[in-house]
Amino acid sequence: MSKLPEKFPEYLIMYKTLSKKVKELKVKKENTQENEIDEIQLKIHNYQNELNKIEKMFPDNFFDNK
Repeated sequence: MSKLPEKFPEYLIMYKTLSKKVKELKVKKENTQENEIDEIQLKIHNYQNELNKIEKMFPDNFFDNK
């Protein structure tokens, strides 16, 4: 296994929190009026970008929930 990031526990917690938030926003997006959808989509996009950054810090296949 490759080396884990220096702040492993913090990144792992952040990853789980962001993943949960993305799931919640996707559900909220389905039940939202059209004028708020763009704002929610932007949040999802930003959170997903952060998740991708965290995934790159860890060894391949570390997060196998995709």
